[in-house]
Amino acid sequence: MAALQNSKPGPMGIIRDALGKDNPVLVQVLGICSALAITGLVSTTLVMGLALMIVTSLSCLMVSVLRSTIPYRVRLMVQMMVISVFVILVHLYLRAYHLEMSKALGPYVGLIITNCIVLGRCEAFAIRSKPLPAFLDGLANGAGYALVLLFIAVIRELLGGGTLLGHSVFPASFQPAMFLKTAPGAFLTLGVVVWVVKSIWPQTGAAPNHEG
Repeated sequence: MAALQNSKPGPMGIIRDALGKDNPVLVQVLGICSALAITGLVSTTLVMGLALMIVTSLSCLMVSVLRSTIPYRVRLMVQMMVISVFVILVHLYLRAYHLEMSKALGPYVGLIITNCIVLGRCEAFAIRSKPLPAFLDGLANGAGYALVLLFIAVIRELLGGGTLLGHSVFPASFQPAMFLKTAPGAFLTLGVVVWVVKSIWPQTGAAPNHEG
């Protein structure tokens, strides 16, 4: 157990790993359902990424705070309940103050409850870590997810629609690649992004996970 604790990275290591070699989308290929569904527009991607960052960081923090009181046999159920509370709060906030954005995101904010990134970080890291590292781990993994999705959204909206944040970027003669706005186009864009990242930084995802 002591060896496991000593092998855990510090705060900067947690952030670096989540953004780089352990990125939840590029390396672990998690959360790609929403990557396909909401990356057609940069605006929806920004909100979705922020929502997941909030839910992941606060869920990991709460699970860490409660870790000594959660019975081992029901830990996954408790973690799901904690995640559900924060997802519901985010969903209600969007419905109350940003109704149009809530409608644009459809069911995908609610589906954060089933996102493997959130439960994965709660189970793999938060349940055995102190509150601050758990919070940073959740925040960093949420940020790693958000940054990748934002990059995909920029490509899809720019080349697939000729706009960025709803504003025209190219001249009227530009012919957008409408294929990029489809689900197969999203898969293709994600694949190209992963390929480019692995080509530039071949060590990404090569190192073993700290949690074992």
